Amino acid sequence: MSKIEKDPYKVFLLQIKEKIHQAQYDAMKQVNKTLLTLYWEIGKSIVEKQQENGWGKAIVETLSKDLQNEFPGVYGYSIQNLWYMRQMYLEYKSNTKLQPLVGEISWSHNLVVMSKCKDDLQREFYMQMTIKYGWSKNILINQIEGQAYEKFLLNQTNFDKALPEKYKHQAKLAVKDEYNFDFLEIAEEHNEKELEFSLMKNIRKFLSEMGGDFAFISNQHRLHIGDEDFYIDLLLYHRKLKSLVVIELKTGKFKPEYAGKMNFYLAALDDTIKNEDENPSIGIIICKSKSKTVVEYALKNTSSPIGIASYTLTEKLPKEYKDLLPSPKEIEEKLSGFIDDLKIR
Repeated sequence: MSKIEKDPYKVFLLQIKEKIHQAQYDAMKQVNKTLLTLYWEIGKSIVEKQQENGWGKAIVETLSKDLQNEFPGVYGYSIQNLWYMRQMYLEYKSNTKLQPLVGEISWSHNLVVMSKCKDDLQREFYMQMTIKYGWSKNILINQIEGQAYEKFLLNQTNFDKALPEKYKHQAKLAVKDEYNFDFLEIAEEHNEKELEFSLMKNIRKFLSEMGGDFAFISNQHRLHIGDEDFYIDLLLYHRKLKSLVVIELKTGKFKPEYAGKMNFYLAALDDTIKNEDENPSIGIIICKSKSKTVVEYALKNTSSPIGIASYTLTEKLPKEYKDLLPSPKEIEEKLSGFIDDLKIR
């Protein structure tokens, strides 16, 4: 037991500090919600008055000028902002799912989602992610431009059946369908040793591309099983999942036997290295390419949590992503459990 826990006053002080911080956070949330409610009402009023009186675009410019004269120094009543308020109302007035989320994120976040996401399910995904993980505006933009939503839908793992309910959705977010290694100075034709060496030379960029919550443990990590030695390409640790993460690098197309070898590594790690308070180890096989159908069969009866991803050395993302995405109904079903898990309790 620490000294702080032994000292009743220090424990009491920490509790009071927590209450104050929580109250400040709640107050900020309430201020934001009040502001977004105001913006919603202004947007609604503009639309209704234009319809009632036949007013055109000029009314927005006039209203902006009068509001700025009435409230000098108050940011938010520019012509452009009033148009955004009008757009927000029109975009979400008939959507009962998205309306409540508008007030949960900042105005700047709302503008990013409105301008960069045209699909309602996509918007819900990024709104919920921002709420749950406190994404800054820049992180949100990076996630959208990196097509996190599309990659989540295409994500191929067996986490639904191999991981506990309490953290399988978080684990899905930790594994992308494709990793962009454009920061590597490596020839298009390369072997696995060259790929691993290049990643180690760019370890910070690599960990950033992996998602930010990963910590590096070692490369060519030795496992001594029986009287044999085995070597894991990369061993990482995911702080939020509290899991060891095995990365196996393959410069060719995914083969079913890769899943069997990964299953062996994960079982050995869980028996010999994993701490009691840590969650099951996770495997990520990163290949140059993969067949969706082959991956599905390879993971079908695999008990250890494994994800299969591909990598690219260019900034361009596959053009066929749009064609590969499930139907709107399938997307909604896939996201429903995920979104429920993200909601703040």
